[in-house]
Amino acid sequence: MHSEMDRRQFAFSLAGLGRLWPQPRFVHLCGIEFRVKRYASSPRRFLVIHGDETTARDVLSDYMFDHYGIAYMVTNSGRNVEIEGVTIDPNRMFSRVGAQKSIDSLNPRIDAARREKALAFLDRERRNLLRKLTPGAGSRLFALHNNRDYSVNDEIPGSDRVSIRQPDRPREFFLCTDLRDFEILSKSPYNVVLQTKSEPDDGSLSRLAARRGFRYINLECAIGSYEDQMERVRWLDDRLP
Repeated sequence: MHSEMDRRQFAFSLAGLGRLWPQPRFVHLCGIEFRVKRYASSPRRFLVIHGDETTARDVLSDYMFDHYGIAYMVTNSGRNVEIEGVTIDPNRMFSRVGAQKSIDSLNPRIDAARREKALAFLDRERRNLLRKLTPGAGSRLFALHNNRDYSVNDEIPGSDRVSIRQPDRPREFFLCTDLRDFEILSKSPYNVVLQTKSEPDDGSLSRLAARRGFRYINLECAIGSYEDQMERVRWLDDRLP
């Protein structure tokens, strides 16, 4: 028979495993539900912000099974979300200017009072969202996206530097905001662009990262390209601190 001490030691060992094992839970940030996966203690942050980018969500969910960091994955099934009864692209809510542009574009008949109510809500809630997503000092936020008709060629004109290693795979590419990350990624066999400008303010996370000075990397892959996206995630996470 096990002693009381044995039972306590077993309970403590399970508690220790709980700190390492990725524990899914759900949080609401800016009125949007995110599934959260955490593996151990790490300043790294991961994100899937668009609900219709299901390959990115599958890749990140699987990857977080045994890799350090905290991942936030939006739970809805559409690209856009509803906040205070107003439709908005969630990757355009990271500034008031960008949020208003997105709201006006997606809600063409909105009245001023409804727009202001939604913007005021975001102004109140954005700080907590950014507190969760901002990586620790020296670390980075890694966002995963999928595309259908968008490619690195759309980003080249607005980029500071580019490295196109796979011109025949334009829909698969990295976008980063830190020169040191670009220098590492440019040695990879993949496409990568560097964008350090914070303007024009479109409300996106990349512009916010450039403005606030934290490291941000976005990985774009064609929808359905699970293996290609996982391969690139592993390459980056193995080589970037």
